[in-house]
Amino acid sequence: MISYKPFWNTLKIKGITTYALINKHNISSATIDRIKKGNGITTMKINDLCNILSCRVEDIIEFIPDNQQHDTPNTK
Repeated sequence: MISYKPFWNTLKIKGITTYALINKHNISSATIDRIKKGNGITTMKINDLCNILSCRVEDIIEFIPDNQQHDTPNTK
């Protein structure tokens, strides 16, 4: 599962609001809504956010393994 928790922490640290992302940096409100709901965004949008926030991908998203991945036997 992809988590956007680092994104919210990065916004707080950088002192940037979602309002500024939308109105100053032209990030769509739909993108912010997708992040809020934990839905996927494109790598292009991740790239845009990294450029705007002067940060790394890890400061926007993190991978959290699903429990199912650990419980499923290897079928190879």
